[in-house]
Amino acid sequence: MEIRSVTIDLDGTLLDTVGDLAVACNAMLADLSRPPRSEEEINAFVGKGMAVLVERCLGADAADGELVRHAIERFRVHYAENNGRSTRIYPGVLDGIAALRKLGLPLGCVTNKPAMFTEPLLERMGLAGFFSVVVSGDTLPFKKPRPEPLLHACAVMGTAPAANLHVGDSAHDIAAARAAGCPVVCVPYGYNEGRPVDSAECDALVSNLVEAAAYAASFVLPPASAAQASPAHPA
Repeated sequence: MEIRSVTIDLDGTLLDTVGDLAVACNAMLADLSRPPRSEEEINAFVGKGMAVLVERCLGADAADGELVRHAIERFRVHYAENNGRSTRIYPGVLDGIAALRKLGLPLGCVTNKPAMFTEPLLERMGLAGFFSVVVSGDTLPFKKPRPEPLLHACAVMGTAPAANLHVGDSAHDIAAARAAGCPVVCVPYGYNEGRPVDSAECDALVSNLVEAAAYAASFVLPPASAAQASPAHPA
């Protein structure tokens, strides 16, 4: 196996965003005269995108399609107001990105978060400039765990999926990578819908992005020497 690029999940891998999500979810619930949810509950609801997060917050009321549509509208308003206020970069992320860039690998960010929130958040946290491609939850008709977001990122970076290492925190990242034909490693500190990530399902469990970079480095071929790069001229 040779690694030529790396894609990285956003929520739960690069950034701890649950504080902002909790504020927006509870403001949305207050608008609808529903009781608030704890941050722990909201943490367990994260993983399948904004619409599913809202539906899980509503519980049994999610059977009402009109209510769900209104709730999503209110969530969008509140999350736009709070996006990045409480978010923090996980330890090891900046050093890990620096190590990956030192290896000469192009980086992509692949997330289920809608683009209207993804790009401003990456800018606010100072991470936008590190990525050659950003694939959000509404960039394509499909999002993780479908393979299309990873396949799209690989196409933009000019990398075969088998040579792209995906780094995530959830079963959805693993499923998307497997379906796309990408190797995948996971960090243990993310969301994964409230369950610990199963190390048996990914290629490696790494404690942070620094370890992910070290894993990638073991599959990056050294630059060819001048003699290897061009055939010798006849005498």
